[in-house]
Amino acid sequence: MFQLFKQAPQEDENYLRLLDNLTKTKNNMDLVYQNFENATDPELIDSYIYELNAMQMRYKFLLGCLKSYEMAKL
Repeated sequence: MFQLFKQAPQEDENYLRLLDNLTKTKNNMDLVYQNFENATDPELIDSYIYELNAMQMRYKFLLGCLKSYEMAKL
């Protein structure tokens, strides 16, 4: 049977670096979510909202890069 999705080579340094950045960004985003949930000061709430938006944009960018990289390897 033919393969629908080709696995990206795990030994590729650029691929591993993208995965690592994506994982770190997700972990940082989780931490900011926790801080946001515990914040009571309006200024801190605003700063966490700003930080969450920045993290979400970075995550979307890295995910797009990873998808493009995987498509290029097909």
